[in-house]
Amino acid sequence: MYLNYYKEILGYDNIPDFLNKYLESPSLIRLKNIGYFCGMDYASSDIYQFREYISRYDHSLTVALLIYKLTRNKLYTVAGLLHDIATPCFSHVIDYMNKDYERQESTEEYTEQMIKNDAYLNKCLEEDNISVYDVANFKKYSIVDINRPYLCADRLDGIILTGIAWTKNITKRDIFNIVNNLSLFQNENNELEIGFISKNIALKVVCINDTIDKYCHANEDNYMMMLLASITKYAIDNNYIIYNDLYKYGENEILELFEKIKDKKFQDLLKKFKYIKKEDIKIIEMPKIKERIVKPLINGIRM
Repeated sequence: MYLNYYKEILGYDNIPDFLNKYLESPSLIRLKNIGYFCGMDYASSDIYQFREYISRYDHSLTVALLIYKLTRNKLYTVAGLLHDIATPCFSHVIDYMNKDYERQESTEEYTEQMIKNDAYLNKCLEEDNISVYDVANFKKYSIVDINRPYLCADRLDGIILTGIAWTKNITKRDIFNIVNNLSLFQNENNELEIGFISKNIALKVVCINDTIDKYCHANEDNYMMMLLASITKYAIDNNYIIYNDLYKYGENEILELFEKIKDKKFQDLLKKFKYIKKEDIKIIEMPKIKERIVKPLINGIRM
C-alpha cells in the first residue's frame, strides 16, 4: 500500500501525543467515510480505477504529519489536521453544485461551525491553549494553505495522494525522495513556504502535478463531477435529503439512502453514475475550472 508507506515516511509510527488525541474527534472520524476523490470511488469502474482508497481523514492526517515533520510547531500542525474538517460528502462535487468551479472553496465557510460543534475537539484545543479562531482560519498559515502557484502542505500532500491513487505516476522511491528533499524557505512575499533542495525532485513534483491537472480538466472527469452534482441537487430539491446531511453522514450512508429512493428519474441518474461506459460520455461545455499549477522554490529561488 503506497498510502501506508507514505505515512511511515512521515512518522506515522511515532505520532506525538498532542496530535494523537485529536484523532478521536467525531468530526475527524466522519472524514474516514469521505473519499479524497469527490465520491468517484463509487462511480463507474470504466471511468475510474483508483489504486487504493484514500479518505479526507487520511489527507488530514498526512498534512498534519508533513507540517509537524517540517516545523515541529503544534499550532500549525493542528490547523493542518483540521483544515478539511468541513468537507461534505462528495467534496468538490458540492462546489460544482454550488457553481464554484474555479476556486472550489464554497464549503469552507462551515469550518469554524464544525469545530465549535465538536465538544471533544474543543476540549483538545483547550488543553493545548489553542482557540477555535486560530485553527478555523487556517489560511493565515502559509505552511498549511497558500495561493497558487506556491507550495503548501495541503497542496503537496494532494499531489502525492493523487499521484498514488488516481494518476498512478508516483513511485515509492519518488515519495521517499520528495519527503526527504523538502525544506522551508521565506518566499518573495516573506511567507513561510515549502520548497525543495534538489531541482530534479522539484521537477518531478511539477511533472506529477501537471498530469493531475490534465486529469482534472478531462471531459470525462468533469462529466462525472457534474453528474454527481446533479444527482445530489435533485435529491436536495426533492427533499430526499437536506443540505446539512452532506456534513453529517459519510458518503456510503448517503449513497445507501439514495439507493432506497423510489423515483425512476433519480434512479436512472444514479445508475448512469455507477455504470456508464466511456464511449457514452458526451462532451460538455464547462466554465473555467481550477488551474492546478505549481512553481515551487528550489533552495529559496522560484522555479
